[in-house]
Amino acid sequence: MLELRNITKTFNPGTVNEKTALSHLDFTLNDGDFVTIVGSNGAGKSTLFNAIAGSFYVDEGSITLDREDITFQPEYRRSKVIGRLFQDPMKGTAPHMTIEENLALAYLRAVRINLGPFSRVSREEKEMFREHLSRLDMGLEDRMRQPVGLLSGGQRQALTLLMATIVPPRLLLLDEHTAALDPATAEKVLRLTREIVEQRKLSCMMVTHNMHQALELGNRTLMMSDGKIVLDLQGEQRKGLTVEDLLHLFREKANKSLDNDRILLSTMEDK
Repeated sequence: MLELRNITKTFNPGTVNEKTALSHLDFTLNDGDFVTIVGSNGAGKSTLFNAIAGSFYVDEGSITLDREDITFQPEYRRSKVIGRLFQDPMKGTAPHMTIEENLALAYLRAVRINLGPFSRVSREEKEMFREHLSRLDMGLEDRMRQPVGLLSGGQRQALTLLMATIVPPRLLLLDEHTAALDPATAEKVLRLTREIVEQRKLSCMMVTHNMHQALELGNRTLMMSDGKIVLDLQGEQRKGLTVEDLLHLFREKANKSLDNDRILLSTMEDK
């Protein structure tokens, strides 16, 4: 359902700061795939998400989503069918607007395209918001008229996850969305993520620094280095792999070791 062909992106070309962030990258995501992505610092993980989401246009190659060429489609149009969460819990919500207003904007943007994002939601739709909030088990259904800026980081990230999926997107992009949270809150948001992706049968790509998560979540693991995918593990090839196996495979394919401190620390964590 997602196809990237020969994707290349170079920043600051022709200068001393020239950096090729994506290099002739090919990738196909099947409908319903849940892919975890790991890699060294500067490997191109977030740049890959930016290319898919339309934060910039690629220099070469094509991007196709559900057989529709979106290579030069603007970001605001892609956002109607691509949900995205960032590492920073402060992104993805409007802090001075209420929880209900944030949900309404996210819902109307995807559902009532012809009426515009500022049309009114019905009483039934507000009740639907309340029902979805109650499933987060954070008490937010009783705070719908409070500004989002009063929420904790974990509550905001859970709300952002709900906003991105309240109308199931064609594709969900998660860019280390639990990395800035404390361990207990991160685990809760990760559990919610797994439940929502499974229940709504979403196609999902998740960047993570946690090697255990990379192997335990989803059905497929990618490893990136120097703007390329050096490993694509799935099926029997992925089944039974340990973190040590993953690190060894990366060294073998990329001809270097991982240099991401958070990834290396995660290898010492208990599953």
